[in-house]
Amino acid sequence: MHADGNTEGLLPDPAEAEPGEPVPRPRQGTPGWVRHAAEAVRSVVLALLMLLVVRAMVVEAFKIPTSSMEGTLLAGDFLLVNKAVYGAELPGIGLTLPSFGEPELGEVIVFHPPHEPTKHYVKRLVGMPGDTLSMRNKQLYRNGIPVHEPYVRHGDPHGDAVHPSMAWQSRFVVPQPRERRYRPSRDNWGPIEVPTDRYFVLGDNRDNSEDSRYWGFVQRESVRGRPWIVYYSSEPDLRAGVGWVRDIRWERIGGRIR
Repeated sequence: MHADGNTEGLLPDPAEAEPGEPVPRPRQGTPGWVRHAAEAVRSVVLALLMLLVVRAMVVEAFKIPTSSMEGTLLAGDFLLVNKAVYGAELPGIGLTLPSFGEPELGEVIVFHPPHEPTKHYVKRLVGMPGDTLSMRNKQLYRNGIPVHEPYVRHGDPHGDAVHPSMAWQSRFVVPQPRERRYRPSRDNWGPIEVPTDRYFVLGDNRDNSEDSRYWGFVQRESVRGRPWIVYYSSEPDLRAGVGWVRDIRWERIGGRIR
């Protein structure tokens, strides 16, 4: 024992041990490689947890599988979608965080459609609650005023089409004087009024889009996010081998979505 009597952190000197008294051995510390491995595992777990939190609440990646938004989004585009802006849903517990904003007229949104509530669709918001919408010869009207839509493409500029699923619109048609039987078509329908807390969406590739014309309004709680940026894009029919490099649409990568 030292003269000052302080033995904290010290081991007894074997020479000072009493005869027959076992000499305590130094404790063996945890091997360095074990500590490093544990720290690495902890870092990976924390990173995965953060990734899951970000994916569930902030931003998520989506792929565009069809041409319904062609002109703005192409089949084979990969998007980053801001999920927090409209109030992210906490997975597994059914709670939704407060939103930072509301869907705005004319913007592109990601949502669950009413006929396929487990899938994600991406379309352009063209009708707000209380709006009266109609289409005449492919021209969209909002509250009786023609809508300027420079982003719209028409693959069938001179044709029209009738689909039986559009019959749902008859329940929302605004009464007209001497109104005839309501017979909506792809390019001629309405006027219909958008109910409270509902939205009307259309694809930019207007003649080749499955949208609100066919399956109805989008509920506010079904709006999941706002597409932000194209982080990758390639032709959808990739082939094996180095040819995939030539199929990448380099000019689209990093493009903002408007």
